[in-house]
Amino acid sequence: MPTRSHSKSVAFSHPFKLQSVDRILPPGDYRVVTDEELIEELSFAAYRRVSTMIFLPGEGPRASSVEMVTIDPRDLDAALDRDTANRPPAA
Repeated sequence: MPTRSHSKSVAFSHPFKLQSVDRILPPGDYRVVTDEELIEELSFAAYRRVSTMIFLPGEGPRASSVEMVTIDPRDLDAALDRDTANRPPAA
């Protein structure tokens, strides 16, 4: 089945937590990739999400490494909403 990927960057101003990650993540910019596959049974082009992954910085002695973790996009949206709610108002 044909697939496509979308990549975007998300920014966190505060430490945050995702359900599929066993640690608190530091603020910063994170790359998120979503893979989708073509739904071939339809008479028009439509895609369904197959997976969403976030790239995390390594920790401890592996600080220069990168870890890719599959996440629920709704969990990511909720974490971004919490981060925005914790930002001080713009002056």
